[in-house]
Amino acid sequence: MAVNEPREPMLSLRGLSKSFDASADVVNNINLEIAEGEFVSLVGSSGCGKSTVLRIAAGLETATHGTCEVKTSNIGFVFQDPTLLPWRTVKRNIDLLLELHDLPKNERDQRTSEIISVVGLEGSEHKYPRQLSGGMRMRTSLARSLVTAPELFLFDEPFGALDELTRERLNDELLAIYARRRFAALFVTHSIAEAVYLSARVAVMTSQPGSIAAIVDVPFEYPRDHSIRYTPEFAAVCGQVSSALRLEVA
Repeated sequence: MAVNEPREPMLSLRGLSKSFDASADVVNNINLEIAEGEFVSLVGSSGCGKSTVLRIAAGLETATHGTCEVKTSNIGFVFQDPTLLPWRTVKRNIDLLLELHDLPKNERDQRTSEIISVVGLEGSEHKYPRQLSGGMRMRTSLARSLVTAPELFLFDEPFGALDELTRERLNDELLAIYARRRFAALFVTHSIAEAVYLSARVAVMTSQPGSIAAIVDVPFEYPRDHSIRYTPEFAAVCGQVSSALRLEVA
C-alpha cells in the first residue's frame, strides 16, 4: 500500500488550543488531519502538549478553542501504563470492554481468543498482571483495545518504559496488526526512530505552547521489514525529523 493513497479524514484538528484554569495555552493552533487507515506519529519535547492533543482527540479533554472532528465513535486508547486490573487474568482484562458492552459470552470468548492469538499471548490467558513481563502487560493492554476493532487508535507512548529490544519487537508486532486491521492511528512518542518506523507521516511539535511546526513524510511503503531501520534512507528521514525537532526546542 502506498503511503500517499488519498482517503477520507478520520480525525481532523483545526485551530485547536487548550488552556487549564485560565493559564497560558498548553497547545496552540493545532492543525492536523489523519486519514482513514493512516498512521501518524506526534513527537516533541516533554511538556509540549502531545498527550493533551491525544486526550482531546479521545474526548477525554475539551478544547478551549478550535474544533476536533472524529468520524467514528469506535476509538481505541492505549496509555503509557498498561492500566490492567490486577484481580483479572489476561483473558478477563482483554474481555473487559466487551463485557461492558453486554456482548454475549460466546461472542466475547471467540473475539478474545482471536486477539490473544494476534498479540502472541497464547498460553498466558490465565495469568495475572503481576505474573507478566512489561512487554506482556503492554500486549494485554493493546489486545484489550484491539478486541473492539477500533477504527481510530490513539497511543500515548505505550512502549516508552520498555527496553530497546522489547520495544522494537512490539513495534514489529504493532505494524503486523496494523497491516491486518488498517485502523487510523495517532501515536505519541519521544523516539524519532519509532515514529519513522511506524508512520506514514511524523508531526513535530514546538515547545509549550505546543503547535505543529513541521510534518515529515515517510516515503516507505507498507508492509515494512525491521531491516529498514538500518538503511541510509531510514537514517535520512530520522535526520529530517531530528533537525525539525532541534529547531523547535533550541
